[in-house]
Amino acid sequence: MAAPTIHELTAAFARGEQSPVAVAESYLARIDTLDGRVGAYLTVMRDEALSAARASEARYRARAPLGPLDGAPVALKDVFCTRGVRTTCGSRILESFVPPYDATMVERLRTAGAVILGKTNMDEFAMGSSTEHSAFHVTRNPWDLTRVPGGSSGGSAAAVAGGLAAGAFGTDTGGSVRQPAAFCGVVGLKPTYGRVSRYGLIAFASSLDHVAPFALDIVDTALLLGAVAGHDPLDATSVEAPVPDYVASLAGGVKGLRIGVPDEYFGAGLDPEIDRAVRTAIDVLRDRGATIERVSLPSTAYGVATYYIVAPAEASSNLARYDGVKYGLRVPGKDLIDMASRTRAAGFGAEVKRRIMLGTYALSAGYHEAYYGQAQKVRTLVRREFEAAFARVDLLAAPTTPGVAFTHGDKADPLAMYMNDVYTIPASMTGLPAVSVPCGFNGAGLPIGLQLIGRALDEPTLLRAAHAYEQATPWRHRSPALG
Repeated sequence: MAAPTIHELTAAFARGEQSPVAVAESYLARIDTLDGRVGAYLTVMRDEALSAARASEARYRARAPLGPLDGAPVALKDVFCTRGVRTTCGSRILESFVPPYDATMVERLRTAGAVILGKTNMDEFAMGSSTEHSAFHVTRNPWDLTRVPGGSSGGSAAAVAGGLAAGAFGTDTGGSVRQPAAFCGVVGLKPTYGRVSRYGLIAFASSLDHVAPFALDIVDTALLLGAVAGHDPLDATSVEAPVPDYVASLAGGVKGLRIGVPDEYFGAGLDPEIDRAVRTAIDVLRDRGATIERVSLPSTAYGVATYYIVAPAEASSNLARYDGVKYGLRVPGKDLIDMASRTRAAGFGAEVKRRIMLGTYALSAGYHEAYYGQAQKVRTLVRREFEAAFARVDLLAAPTTPGVAFTHGDKADPLAMYMNDVYTIPASMTGLPAVSVPCGFNGAGLPIGLQLIGRALDEPTLLRAAHAYEQATPWRHRSPALG
């Protein structure tokens, strides 16, 4: 049986057919029963969730709900600061860190009446594509527990796919929401850079990090985005632009839309079953009135190499704050330098150390222009190619990932792991909105994702096309049989 969507739950609350408290209790019970197998959560906020659910129930009884998310049970990637609740970022260095404030997006969810069930597992400091790099435990894919859920937001994706939350939030830096959404058969939306405040988000790469929702369908995705989007004076990169009614924008279908299909996203390395599923999905959009045409984004081939200079460079700067002095883990040493060295050696995992070293090298004297400077030039080139494509089309359609969810331990080679993001990185580097929606299954029953990419701040068109496709597909709301 398919798990209920947020809009189905809140409609039932409004009719008095279900109560927020009973629903919260049922999700918490399911977490107790099943999360030992899945490993989606790092911290379950039982008392806070039930308190929020009781307040929501009182509002529904008074016929005064706060909005369409009031009482909705959601989960948060453990990268968002939550007042009074530990926020680890999947790392030993922050294992006991308890923030004194909420991230802006957390504050907005609370204001909307959402019930936060807990903090989900992640690759340490959002560095990874499998959620195998958490300092605490791995997360497993609800469709096949021998496989990864993707990453770095794999805990949030697994929670939604496994019915352990009705919706969730993660972060997408190079594909860390869209890739796990594809692996877990749910919807994952990366909004335009700056559309959602990053204040209170523990930074990995500041020019690439995006706050991003997971959901079971596009209506829920629109609701979640609408609740957290908007300008925030506490975030200098926040965009000052009106927030449209994303749910209202879903009507209208795709008739008249021009959708481009980039040649470079269908080349060597793409699983043939994914190729067929995505091309079939594009045919569905054509059958519903969209015009399909080929486009070219030649710099796609340089995306992964460019990203793995820019992102580690920014990470090496952002993670310099973890020195044992201000907060987090402290390992004593004979002086400040020794203490910082010992703290970072004990607190950071192998993947984080690898990226810090890469980034520090790329920024070092004598190499800055040769590596980081050149990477930024390629990033500009990628952006210009997207601009040229969007002069001809309204959206781009492509695979989300080159393969389906892989088994644990299968990508021990870091370079093999990095290639999972080959189709998601370009939209991240340009800050453009992109969504992954389920578009079928392979022969082994593993989910496949269709990626749609839109113009900056044009989430309404992106969501409208995704919704039109979703309405035409037979696997809507299909869920794995976890129990």
